[in-house]
Amino acid sequence: MKVMLFGATGMVGQGVLRECLAADDVEHVLSVGRTSTGATASRLRELVLSDLFDLAGHETEISGYDACFFCLGVSSTGMDEASYIRMTFDLTLSIATLLSRLNPRMTFIYVSGVGTDESEKGRSMWARVKGRTENEIRKLPFKAAYMFRPAAILPVNGERSKVQALNSFYAATSWLLGPLRGLMGGYVLTTEDVGRAMLNVARTGWNKPVLEPADIRKASTP
Repeated sequence: MKVMLFGATGMVGQGVLRECLAADDVEHVLSVGRTSTGATASRLRELVLSDLFDLAGHETEISGYDACFFCLGVSSTGMDEASYIRMTFDLTLSIATLLSRLNPRMTFIYVSGVGTDESEKGRSMWARVKGRTENEIRKLPFKAAYMFRPAAILPVNGERSKVQALNSFYAATSWLLGPLRGLMGGYVLTTEDVGRAMLNVARTGWNKPVLEPADIRKASTP
């Protein structure tokens, strides 16, 4: 399986990249992003671009892939709606539309979030935008497209967020999140859970297009 990964330098993406490189059936991983991951592996190649809206000149490099794991995203905190739409909806659809044309047999997995509003009519700005993004991805001519909606995600292999406040939060609450993971079923996931679930869904599919936290937890095991 040849895998493309967007957002590999974020906390979730770091975990997904780790699981991809550990999987025996993943023969090649292409990380696409604005910065290098810093990882070195014979199966990993990186495409570092300053402008991810401009992928058209790299069609040969992004063709021939079986799966795309889209972990790229920004927090809506402090952003106006127009800016958040551009970085969440516009960018994602720009990339996904191109990939669907170049890779019609691709499985596309998009990391959204619990509470996403697929009606696009709710009061929460980020939830509406994420819902619209999910809805439009599902219309594209991929082999299959799945929306992952995790809630709390616990980094377990040294992954770090780009937001320092989140790193401080995880450091301060890791003693609590571990036990909560056992008590709250699939609500608290790990970065391993998310990465393994993506790989398993890319391999064999899933019985519905939207995976809530408990579904992701279930999909993480063979």
